[in-house]
Amino acid sequence: MPFFASARFRPTLSLLAVTLAVAANLRAATFSTASGPAQVPLIELYTSEGCSSCPPADHWLEALRFRPRLWLDFVPVGFHVNYWDNLGWKDRFATRAFTQRQYALARRWGTPSVYTPCFVRDGREWHPSGDLLPSVSRLPGVLTLEVGPEGVCQIRFKPQGAGRGPWEAHVALLGGGYASQVSAGENRGETLRHEFVALALVDAPMQAVGGTAVAQLPCPPNPVGGAVRRGLAVWVTQAGSLEPVQATGGWLE
Repeated sequence: MPFFASARFRPTLSLLAVTLAVAANLRAATFSTASGPAQVPLIELYTSEGCSSCPPADHWLEALRFRPRLWLDFVPVGFHVNYWDNLGWKDRFATRAFTQRQYALARRWGTPSVYTPCFVRDGREWHPSGDLLPSVSRLPGVLTLEVGPEGVCQIRFKPQGAGRGPWEAHVALLGGGYASQVSAGENRGETLRHEFVALALVDAPMQAVGGTAVAQLPCPPNPVGGAVRRGLAVWVTQAGSLEPVQATGGWLE
């Protein structure tokens, strides 16, 4: 069982295709990061500032910033969903696209409902039960990301026993150091702090060049200001899948 309570919600939402912005306004210095050959888990949290059960999960995700093996042993991303927004408090980080992503995952699990807080590890529902993240022994291959001065992401994946493509690349712009003073809804009167907040997400098919899959795409735009730090999370999936095969990331500043 998880170490915090979960609140279930069953709104009626159609699963439309997610439209992702691809205009780039990320002005970062040249940046690069790479995984090793061992799988780096992608840890997703689906959360909302309007849900009273979410702050403990948000705090757990926030604390990952101080892990010495951040980005090397795991890549965390917090997706804020919008189905709590009609209960008195509108979450400034929530988007319909992130809600649709959670619904798409739930359909893969064979359930019609979604809930917050909901942790997902490599595309599968996951319940943290202690302080340590589980280790992995798979060797899918090396994933690299390079960001040029114009904000263009160059992604390369060299598969090593990870199955065959085609592959798809996903890039999330993350924000950290946020604090929200909630004045309405279930968390009224609370100050909520957030790290690894997904601000935008873009994806693109990868092309095979020899034994390497490559993709080039603009880094996601930043629709929410006020971040103390920004980062990028990158992962690859087989085309049409929601299960990450490899991930990497890092702070831009």
